[in-house]
Amino acid sequence: MTSASTSTETHTWQASGDDAQPLLSVRELRVHFPTEDGIVKSVDDLSFDLGQGKTLGIVGESGSGKSVTSQAIMGLHRGTRARVSGHILFDGVDLLQISDSELRKRRGRDIAMVFQDPLSALHPYYTVGNQLAEAYRVHHDVSKAAAKTRVVEMLERVGIPSPQTRVDNYPHEFSGGMRQRAMIAMALINDPRLIIADEPTTALDVTVQAQILDLLVGLQKEFGSSIIIITHDLGVVAEMADDILVMYGGKAVERGDADTIFYNPEHPYAWGLLASMPRMDRLRTDRLRPIAGNPPSLINLPSGCAFHPRCVYASDELGCREIVPPFENESEHPVRCLIPHEERLSIFETKVRPTL
Repeated sequence: MTSASTSTETHTWQASGDDAQPLLSVRELRVHFPTEDGIVKSVDDLSFDLGQGKTLGIVGESGSGKSVTSQAIMGLHRGTRARVSGHILFDGVDLLQISDSELRKRRGRDIAMVFQDPLSALHPYYTVGNQLAEAYRVHHDVSKAAAKTRVVEMLERVGIPSPQTRVDNYPHEFSGGMRQRAMIAMALINDPRLIIADEPTTALDVTVQAQILDLLVGLQKEFGSSIIIITHDLGVVAEMADDILVMYGGKAVERGDADTIFYNPEHPYAWGLLASMPRMDRLRTDRLRPIAGNPPSLINLPSGCAFHPRCVYASDELGCREIVPPFENESEHPVRCLIPHEERLSIFETKVRPTL
């Protein structure tokens, strides 16, 4: 495995066993927000890699740090009170060290984002076509007519009917699914190498959700882009993610390829996420079981393992209430848990798997 070049020693981990240099390498990322009540540690010591053409799913409940991570990659914390440290290496360039002007050149051209709420992300006073054309002309010296031709082409590619006329519609004239398709068209209009989709299907019904996810997969194959899909629902990434990163309390608690996380997870939080997910591949006779309790405050995190107040397997003998579990980034399947590996496997096989 090759190590990304940074000013400090870092661990390496290659997605899906790929030995090539990753397209995106996040190392020891911290995003903290000072408030009157204390420091909000939204992201704390996060590391992961993403290979070219691969898909990484980042999952966890609200407040786990998923969206803050994506915003840090996009450079959206610049000019705010956020304290951001670590390394975000995109194609070998640290995005946290480049100038604002260089970051603006890369944003939208090399890295694009599909936001959670397209109605808020799209300006209500401008037509969808004008907004997509502007996103294109920022990075290409072309005429308005040429930009409009490109916009119509992209609207057609994402499955919007009658794109020649819909290009002149306003966002409120689009359905929720069509607005999300328009956001995907805007993200792809400059052929970016990395697309970040932040909860892209949250406000959509299940049928439209499936259509949007299928669309992302198809367009990824066509354009060869890498994708980070951020969601609270493991079911959303079940079919499209190559690798999955599970976050809790601002930290990574488990990471591995999709098959490992779905069929052999080792962290009790991942077990809880799976137990609360509807399954179509097997018959269930009991109700879904939500994870007991609430996510922790990012200002006053519990001592020791942040998940211990909600974990039925936590114990004083293991030190779950006192010791912060390590996370071995160099491992292909790191797990932030003090329960010994063999015991975790036994618990999953005897107590967890039969109930999923």
